[in-house]
Amino acid sequence: MAKRDYYEVLGVDKNASPEEIKKAYRKLAIKYHPDKNPDNAEAEEKFKEAAEAYSVLSNQEKRQRYDQFGHQGVNSGAGAGGFNMEDIFSQFSDIFGGGGSPFDSFFGGSGGRGTRVKRGTNLRIKLKLTLQEISEGVEKKIKVKRHVACKACGGNGAKNGTALQTCTTCGGTGVVRKVSNTMLGQMITTNTCPTCNGFGKIITERCDTCNGEGRQLEEEIIPIRIPAGVVEGMQLSMSGKGNYPARGGQYGDLLIVIEEEEDEQLKRDGQNIIYDLYINFVDAVLGASVEVPTIDGKVKIKIEPGTQSGKILRLRGKGIKDVQGYGKGDQLVHVNVWTPQKLSAEEKEILEKLRDSKSFTPNPGKESKGFFDKMKEFFQ
Repeated sequence: MAKRDYYEVLGVDKNASPEEIKKAYRKLAIKYHPDKNPDNAEAEEKFKEAAEAYSVLSNQEKRQRYDQFGHQGVNSGAGAGGFNMEDIFSQFSDIFGGGGSPFDSFFGGSGGRGTRVKRGTNLRIKLKLTLQEISEGVEKKIKVKRHVACKACGGNGAKNGTALQTCTTCGGTGVVRKVSNTMLGQMITTNTCPTCNGFGKIITERCDTCNGEGRQLEEEIIPIRIPAGVVEGMQLSMSGKGNYPARGGQYGDLLIVIEEEEDEQLKRDGQNIIYDLYINFVDAVLGASVEVPTIDGKVKIKIEPGTQSGKILRLRGKGIKDVQGYGKGDQLVHVNVWTPQKLSAEEKEILEKLRDSKSFTPNPGKESKGFFDKMKEFFQ
C-alpha cells in the first residue's frame, strides 16, 4: 500500500514551521498512543505513521529531500524496513521529556516501558554511479565493516549468553537521581549510573569471544537496489545495517550517499541529458546523417540543410527516469558548427569565391548550388 503524504499525516501544510510540526505530532502521539488504545491495531499503525512522518519533517536535511523527491528520497534502498515501536520510543524523547519512554510524562512515569533501548551508530558510505546506472537503476553489492552482535554470547557480553543481573544501584534504569535542597527548593539531577555505566545490568562473567562488549567487527557484503533517477548528494537509508551497540540494543542504519561519475561526452541537467555535437559547415549547409552517443548506445540523427549553429535537437525519452517514476527526460543535442583553422590553397580559393555569394550573407537570396557542390567535394 502506498504511503500517505507526510504533511497530510500530521495535518500541516508544506510551509509549516518546525514548531507547528512538533505540535501536530505531539497531539497525534497522545491520541494514538498504545497505552491509551490497548489492542487497537489501527491506532498503533496511525501512531507509527505519525512518528515516521515526524522523523522526516523535523529533520531539515530529510525534509528538503522529501520535498524534492518524495518518499524515494528518504526511504530508499533494500532492507528499509520502516519503523517499529522501539525505534519510536528511542528516537523521539525530545518531544515529551521523561526517562525510558518519551511518553512517560503522560502515561504513568518512568516505570511504564523500562529503560530506553540503546541504538548503534549509523554507518555512512559514498557510492559512485555512472549515468547509465542512474538512468535505469542498478543492483549493487557494498562491502562494509561494521559491529555485529557477538554470536557466542548473543550480544549481551556475558559468558555463553547467561542472564545478566539487574544493577542494584540504579534498579536497572542506568541512571541515578540525586535530590538537592537549594534556596529555590528541591533540585533533581540525573547522572549515568557509576556501577553499570548506564547499561542497567551487571555482567558476572565476561564472554571470552568479545571480552564482554557483546559485539564484534566483521566485514559484510550487503546487496542494495538503487532506484532510477537518483541525484548527486541524495542519501539512501538501509534500516538495521549499521553498527550494533555495546552489550545489546538495536542496530543503527547504513546511509548511502550518491555521487555521480562525470561522463566524458554526456552531461546531466535534471532528467535531461546534454550532448554537444560539432559538425562542419558543409554538413550544416547541405544536411547530413550523423551518429551521436546516448545513454542507451549510439543513434543516428538527421541534420537538416541550413541548420544554424546553436540549434537544439531533442531526442525524446533518451534522458533519465524520474526518481518517483513520473516519466523520463530527453536528450538535447546542441549543434555547433565547427570552423576549420587550417585550409589548403585550393580550399581557400573556393571559399574566396563563396564569400561574395548571396547564399553566404545573413539575408541570402537564390542559392549558388554549383559552389556548394564544389565545396562538398573538397571536404568529403
